[in-house]
Amino acid sequence: MNVDAILQNKGNAVETARPDWNVAQVCQRLNELEVGALLVSKGGQSVNGIVSERDVINHIAKEGAAVLDRPVSDIMIHDVVTCTRDDDIAHLMETMTERRIRHLPVVENDVLIGIFSIGDVVKYRIQETEYEAKALREYITTA
Repeated sequence: MNVDAILQNKGNAVETARPDWNVAQVCQRLNELEVGALLVSKGGQSVNGIVSERDVINHIAKEGAAVLDRPVSDIMIHDVVTCTRDDDIAHLMETMTERRIRHLPVVENDVLIGIFSIGDVVKYRIQETEYEAKALREYITTA
């Protein structure tokens, strides 16, 4: 199964933060949305960076609470790993594991079209495993 098939079920809404927001605003938005990361985008169409709860915590631990007043562009990850709608789920799992990342934006022609979290991938894998188990049970009972 590929990213596009899952996006059709999941939807392609992506929450973003502007690069000029301060870190406190990003924390507030993360809390409101109950998400672990926000893409940073000037206009909501491109990926300028990504910031996660982990990024915020690491910077607070190093620099103290003053980091909350700094622009998110100072602490965001600039070199964002992305995927395309044609990538398969095995590739996403491999990329997330190797890079130790929990969020992958979906980009097509340099335009942001969705985002995947590790939770989305795990949910898909569980559904796939349950479907396969059901199919095997049905095969065994009708054979």
